[in-house]
Amino acid sequence: MATINLTSGNFESTLDKSSILLVDFWASWCGPCRMFGPIFEDVSNSHPDLTFAKCDTEAAADLATSFGVSSIPTLAVFRDGILLYKEAGALPKAALEDLVNQVKSLNMNEIREKIDSETKV
Repeated sequence: MATINLTSGNFESTLDKSSILLVDFWASWCGPCRMFGPIFEDVSNSHPDLTFAKCDTEAAADLATSFGVSSIPTLAVFRDGILLYKEAGALPKAALEDLVNQVKSLNMNEIREKIDSETKV
């Protein structure tokens, strides 16, 4: 699956319809972003069951700001609408594949229970 362009206008609907959503926050002037882009695209082609989205931090600064993106590239990963991972830095392909597999294998009931117990404190 090709990556989609993510903006503040389509973020919520994309998140709602995606079981797993990976977001690459990037900018065209960023060297590491240009290096990570093809890796992100390649991994997206290997996982057509997931949603891979790119957020241009110049064009969608409001969305990037809402996620506290201060360095790019930053990768954010959501499953079932829950933010599970957000880190700055370009990942090698093997590390991104490993991250995808870890997210796929998570027991989301356990994650939701943990979140619920932390919010009750």
